[in-house]
Amino acid sequence: QVQLVESGGGLVQPGDSLRLACAASGRTYRQNIISWFRQAPGQEREFVAAIGWTGGSTYYADSVKDRFTISRDNAKNTAYLQVNRLNAEDTAVYYCATGVISNSNYYDVSAYQYWGQGTQVTVSS
Repeated sequence: QVQLVESGGGLVQPGDSLRLACAASGRTYRQNIISWFRQAPGQEREFVAAIGWTGGSTYYADSVKDRFTISRDNAKNTAYLQVNRLNAEDTAVYYCATGVISNSNYYDVSAYQYWGQGTQVTVSS
C-alpha cells in the first residue's frame, strides 16, 4: 500500500502563490508517476499536473501550464506543486495521486490507485 499526505494549502489573495507538498510512504518504488488533481465544489475532479518517476517528464493541464510547476524529491519521497498567480478559478481541494499509470492516460482520474486526503486552496479577495 501507498499512503499520500498533502499539505501547504490555505486561504490566499488573487495573485498569491503557494507550494503544495505530497509526502508519500509505503511501497512508493512501484509507482512511476505522481500527479496532482483538483476538485472545486460541485465539479468533477480534474487533472492538474503529473511528473514521471525520474522527474524528467512533466505534464500540465492547459489551464495551469504557465503558472504551476510540478517537481519531486525521491530522496524525501515527496512531490511538490508550486502554484503561482492564483485566481478564484483555482479554488479547489488539491489531491495528489499515484499508481502504475500508462503515459497515455495520466490525466484520467479512474486510472489511479492511490490518493491523498486533499489540501484546500481558497483564493478570495
